[in-house]
Amino acid sequence: QVQLVESGGGLVQAGGSLRLSCAASGSILRINDMGWYRQAPGKQRDLVARITREGSTNYADSVKGRFTISRDNAEKTVLLQMNSLKPEDTAVYYCNALIDSWFRSGDYWGQGTQVTVSS
Repeated sequence: QVQLVESGGGLVQAGGSLRLSCAASGSILRINDMGWYRQAPGKQRDLVARITREGSTNYADSVKGRFTISRDNAEKTVLLQMNSLKPEDTAVYYCNALIDSWFRSGDYWGQGTQVTVSS
C-alpha cells in the first residue's frame, strides 16, 4: 500500500511562517507530480502549489511570492514553505501525489494538516 503523511501544521500569527512536510511510503514504483491543496470550512478543495518530478512548479495566484514548494525524489518528500501568512490562508492542507505503485497508479492523498493563521 501507499501512504502520504503530512506534518508541520499549527497555529501562527499573521505575518509568520510555517513549513509543511509530506512523506510518501509503501510499494512505490515512481512518484510523478506532487502538490499541496487546501480546504477552508464550507469551501471546495483548491490547488495551492504543484511540482513535477523534474522540479517545474506552479502556484495559485493567492500564494505566489509567499509560498515555495520543493521536493526530494530520493526521500520521497514534498515540502511547502509558507511565509507572510495571512488569516485567509487558514485551512486544512492536503498533500497529493500522482504515484505508480505495485497495486494501482493514480492520485493519493494525505490525511490533512490544519493551518490556522490568527490576525
